Amino acid sequence: MQPVINSTFVSLDGVINHMDRWHFEYADDESGALALEQLTAADTLLIGRNTYESYAAVWPDRHDPLSDRINTMAKLVVSTTLTNPAWNNTTVLPGELVPAISDLKQRASGPILTHGFGPIAKTLLGEGLLDEIHLWYNPAFAGVGGPDDVLLTPGLNRHLTHTATRTLGSGVVVLSYRAS
Repeated sequence: MQPVINSTFVSLDGVINHMDRWHFEYADDESGALALEQLTAADTLLIGRNTYESYAAVWPDRHDPLSDRINTMAKLVVSTTLTNPAWNNTTVLPGELVPAISDLKQRASGPILTHGFGPIAKTLLGEGLLDEIHLWYNPAFAGVGGPDDVLLTPGLNRHLTHTATRTLGSGVVVLSYRAS
């Protein structure tokens, strides 16, 4: 069975969206190398429709090792509205999320990476289908956002086991956990 691994950028005040306010000034060669390492270790990138639209608008026009990896790898989009994705190697996940991911974990040839901590990651964690979480804490307070923009999910109670801490030169701290 292949693991589902989540990798999420987060501000110190728990915001996972509005990255233009707090994230991009911390993106550098070191963080790019770590992101490429995570992408290279994965067989499939699992994303939601919003992430798909953001990524598909930017990544196909870029050409560097990180961009080349994300552009060529298999991508699965969870969406009930997207029917014909144009970004290469992209498939819309058919059916209900939980049974589809349970099946995918059984048949995938390698780890499944998901970006962002939105409805997909929250559902998978709640259902016991998310195996690892890497939270990239950026040294900034976003100062914006509402209930859908933060890590907090009322009713989601999961205990995690710390597996690693990595501090990047930019001050970003990546906390890694195994879901129990």
